[in-house]
Amino acid sequence: MFRSPNLLVVSRVLALSALAALWCGPSAVAQVDTSDPERLARLVAAARQEGSVTVYSSAANEDLSALTAAFERKYGVKVRTWRASSENIVQRAVTEARGGRFDADVIETGAIAMESMQREKLLHEVKTDALSELLPAAIRPHREWIGTRFNVFTAAYNTGLIGKDALPKSYDDLVDRRWRGKLAVEADDSDWFGAVVSALGEERGLALFRDIVARNGLSVRKGHTLLASLVVSGEVPFALTTYAYKVEQLRKSGAPIEWFVLPPGVGRFEGAGVARRAPHPSSAALFFEFMLTDAQDILRARNYFVASRETKALPSGVSVIFLDPAKALDEGRKWSKLYRDIISNPAR
Repeated sequence: MFRSPNLLVVSRVLALSALAALWCGPSAVAQVDTSDPERLARLVAAARQEGSVTVYSSAANEDLSALTAAFERKYGVKVRTWRASSENIVQRAVTEARGGRFDADVIETGAIAMESMQREKLLHEVKTDALSELLPAAIRPHREWIGTRFNVFTAAYNTGLIGKDALPKSYDDLVDRRWRGKLAVEADDSDWFGAVVSALGEERGLALFRDIVARNGLSVRKGHTLLASLVVSGEVPFALTTYAYKVEQLRKSGAPIEWFVLPPGVGRFEGAGVARRAPHPSSAALFFEFMLTDAQDILRARNYFVASRETKALPSGVSVIFLDPAKALDEGRKWSKLYRDIISNPAR
């Protein structure tokens, strides 16, 4: 997951050298026209001749495996993956560009990290008709990366410990003393924090979260999957920032966990983009096209909210504010410091 302070440092320190390494121009990434069977067939043939595609991704192992296996079955092109956090993906991509080394064909990770790499000119637009089938919010103005799915930040609770009738209806309700020692949050969700506080009104929102922490405490845990698992075990009765798809996966497996959205709901896209100097340009374009088409059904079946216009509906009455990755990147230092001072390491 993206961690804004370190990512900003990486971006600023390495930006000039990365840009210098890229002046020799982009690789010849193919345009994809899905309405033209002959053009698509030529792209597939060229990708098979290249033989493989390398993907840098922060997706969960099981989800990434499902995607790559489906791509290999359909096209006969080997997918090589390097999985890491969003921050580490940015650091590696920028460092490789600085050294004139270009291993990645496709990069697939969180919106803020993707936007950071776009600013470093590490990505290259691929024109494809698939965009017409996606939600407008998934399409960035520069089109050098495109949203493939979005995470909805959700509150989750252990159904054996907390009854549905006891659930809070707003963040204000979490000031009540009955929540003392029961609340937890993910360690690096400063972007979520910024979106929620801004929607509530910055002065009021900051005061509210200070009050929640002072009265009831907030346990800070590293990783959304871990946080959801701790809700299942009962160690964390109530978590503020799980991902809906992971809670749904656990719930459907029989785990005692449920989720709901405390307003204002916040969504953040995950996206994919083709590397500007992709060593396997045809395979890169084909995998990118796959992520915007066939992969949408695979991800939907795995309980994701996908970028397709046919994404599953949110529960009745629930609305989501999508994080603006450019704004979140620009304001990352501010919200990371506030998150650290108020949530992660509050003054005693």
